Amino acid sequence: MKEINIVNGPQNASAIVQGCMRMPALTKEEAAKSVQTAYDAGVNFFDHATCYGNGEAEVRFAEALALTEIKREDIFIQSKCGIYPERGEFDWTKESILASVDGILSRLHMDYLDTLLLHRPDLLFDPEEVAEAFDSLEKTGKVRWFGVSNLMPMQTELLKKYVKQPIIINQLQFSLEQSQLIDQALYLNNKTTDMSMNRDGSVLDYCRLHDVTVQAWSPLQIGMFGGTFIDNPDYSELNKVLTEIAERENVSKAAVAVAWILRHPAKMQAVIGTMNPVHIRETCEAANIELSHNDWYRLYLASGKFLP
Repeated sequence: MKEINIVNGPQNASAIVQGCMRMPALTKEEAAKSVQTAYDAGVNFFDHATCYGNGEAEVRFAEALALTEIKREDIFIQSKCGIYPERGEFDWTKESILASVDGILSRLHMDYLDTLLLHRPDLLFDPEEVAEAFDSLEKTGKVRWFGVSNLMPMQTELLKKYVKQPIIINQLQFSLEQSQLIDQALYLNNKTTDMSMNRDGSVLDYCRLHDVTVQAWSPLQIGMFGGTFIDNPDYSELNKVLTEIAERENVSKAAVAVAWILRHPAKMQAVIGTMNPVHIRETCEAANIELSHNDWYRLYLASGKFLP
């Protein structure tokens, strides 16, 4: 498994992160098999959020981990807070952050989180409140490192003005199908396509400039909830190239699609969401192959882009 050193954060972290959003659908025995499979494939980073099954994903993970021989100190546990779907709001108040972490740790049966991410921006967030919450969590040892999810550069800058701890991660959607993080630079000043629009404040370049590791979520997803583009007839050209490279490398098409993300020099992590042990093993092969410069562009163009 390819590993990366997150600046100011975890060292020797697996390039592939196992997302646990779908874990509530599993029994604790099934979940244990998924966790063990990921770990055996080299994954040492597991991602949660308070809104995943309204906390049930963290409960199931704790039950599953207890059925394995994996030691807590050998893995990195990350969770996110701030989304309250039942209340119809995002909440980054100090009270909310502190209560969320206490709830996370209680559900996980753990004393600390390796990383806490603020999950999508609270439009009313007070950076001074966030700073107080982070200071408290660091002082009590409940959280080792901090980051954000789906945050634009100037929001991050505002946060950094008050927060003492480094913002080490920004979790953003990125894939062959959802490639807005890189499209605008290619189509700059081109009025013939809306791919020239800057949709994210150049957040990828910002993260690279400021040593913020990007975690790419939904690496195989169409949109946010459109299913996978793997073997989807609407993406026939992409699947043709995926198949060609997959057969050459003796890996799955999903592994090639994730390898495309890892090939980017930004040194991202890719968050996979499958709970199927077979698919976990197959997808983790992405970290063991190296796509060429030409492979990368062939896949990008096959996903529906064009060179201006």
